[in-house]
Amino acid sequence: MIQEIIAYKNIVDNMEDLMNKSPFKKNYIIEQVGIPSPTFYRKLKTQTFTPDEMLLIAKILSPEENYLLELKADIEQGKLDIKNGNFITHEEMLAKLKKRNLI
Repeated sequence: MIQEIIAYKNIVDNMEDLMNKSPFKKNYIIEQVGIPSPTFYRKLKTQTFTPDEMLLIAKILSPEENYLLELKADIEQGKLDIKNGNFITHEEMLAKLKKRNLI
């Protein structure tokens, strides 16, 4: 647990550098996170972003990593759905689409 906290602290300490090196402008990050600009800059200066805010910022700064994590989670959910029988066959899906006049 201590290692994770140290790693998190290092990320918080380097957040402004990470933002400056990213291809995204701070205004875009501010808009996506939904924090008023003065509050964002105060939190950036005092390093007081909440963990949820840090996660939102990290997802913006590392979209490829975020995509891969979401994809892995979706695959795991799909495996769980199959294991639990929560699926329909291709034929059943085609029948549903035809019934709705979508194909």
